[in-house]
Amino acid sequence: MQSELFSQSNLEVEGKRFALQNSQLLRVSLGGDVLSVKGAMVAYQGSVRFDHEKAGGVGKLLKKMVTSEDMPLMRVSGEGEVFFAHEAGYVYLVDLAGDGLSVNGRNLLAFEASLEWDIHRVKGVGMMAGGLFNTTVSGTGTVALCTVGHPVVLDCSQQATYVDVQACVAWSSSLSPNVVSSMNMRSMLRGGSGEAFQYAFQGPGFVVVQPSEWAPVTTQGRGGGGGPLENLLGG
Repeated sequence: MQSELFSQSNLEVEGKRFALQNSQLLRVSLGGDVLSVKGAMVAYQGSVRFDHEKAGGVGKLLKKMVTSEDMPLMRVSGEGEVFFAHEAGYVYLVDLAGDGLSVNGRNLLAFEASLEWDIHRVKGVGMMAGGLFNTTVSGTGTVALCTVGHPVVLDCSQQATYVDVQACVAWSSSLSPNVVSSMNMRSMLRGGSGEAFQYAFQGPGFVVVQPSEWAPVTTQGRGGGGGPLENLLGG
């Protein structure tokens, strides 16, 4: 049997624990456990187990229940290789070395279970802006992000940087952005500009921006999870 499908570029990659099979597909070689967003697994080989990952504490559980950052995670364990993707988005790997990354939950694909994670609120105008809660991952290990289109990385140390809250993928956890509004009364009377809220960054660090804006999330979050009672019981 012959086909371009069987070219070297499409064969399984080997080597690192976290590796890009291609620009839109992540391959993870299991050793230690991995946490991934539910529904991100597209294939696996070997003896692999998938379990619902609880919030890991009452405080974190309550944050998931009252915010739109309800990130349904699963723990992947065993021996073998697992492939992850999300709607053919582009996958990027970030190696943390004792530092941290604040990530929009809808752009998070997978990360090493040894990393710490929590949900943090972004300072700003309140719940009306949407997307004001991000997931912070920190420690030493690899995080896989998934973006809609090819992103740009902006240096926030030289000048003030403003990013649409629905296009913002991630930023250095050392940064403390505020949420600002570009609306004014004249604009509102004329129907608005369509650019209501932005994250405002200033200081040493970077922000990742995708060329697409997520639709505002519902209280069910990216994974389409259940209501507060189901979240409480499932953790």
